Amino acid sequence: MNDNVQILDYGQPAISVEQRNKVLRNTYWLLALSLLPTVLGAWLGVATGITRSLSGGLGMVVFLAGAFGFIFAIEKTKNSAAGVPVLLGFTFFMGLMLSRLIAMVLGFSNGASLVMTAFAGTAGVMLVMASLATVIKRDLSGMGKWLFAGVLVLVVASIINIFVASTMGMAVISTLAIAIFSAYLLYDLKQVIDGGETNYISATLAIYLDLINIFQSLLALLGIFGGERD
Repeated sequence: MNDNVQILDYGQPAISVEQRNKVLRNTYWLLALSLLPTVLGAWLGVATGITRSLSGGLGMVVFLAGAFGFIFAIEKTKNSAAGVPVLLGFTFFMGLMLSRLIAMVLGFSNGASLVMTAFAGTAGVMLVMASLATVIKRDLSGMGKWLFAGVLVLVVASIINIFVASTMGMAVISTLAIAIFSAYLLYDLKQVIDGGETNYISATLAIYLDLINIFQSLLALLGIFGGERD
């Protein structure tokens, strides 16, 4: 019998505990590294205003084309030496895409504190979900299809709100996004812990997307309800 494979209680084959821990450890390291290009991209976007014109439908098209292009490339290269650089390129792109929202929030007199609050809140969600993922013994793989359906609803609602331009609509969408991507974060972390995801690049991508959506949604909410003008 192969010592590297074991059977989980719910009948699914999985890699050994040692290998799962290695995947989780590599995922956390790469996730931490991915924050550096994100910060660099956000800083560059704010400093140069390069994304200032990407509003409304144009911004949505550029974001979706870039994001899906990078995600496709990451999945194609995840088992090669190019996987990590492509992922880091994606996180730089996401930083650029975030810069427009960050610049808008920094336009408030308390903008810097709002950005830090959103970052701290995202870190708090990560800590809570990582802790829950280690103590929950139940298989959560069935959540995936429901969470994906929730994301599709968010995408459709976001597209509609581009044309409606409703501040309250944005607040509702952001609140739902925080709930859905927090649940997705728990699901993705549990997949790694249980051995359902064995590639640390794919795992990092999934968790990064959860966190970036939580941060963006928190920042949008803080800007709507907590932004102060001079």
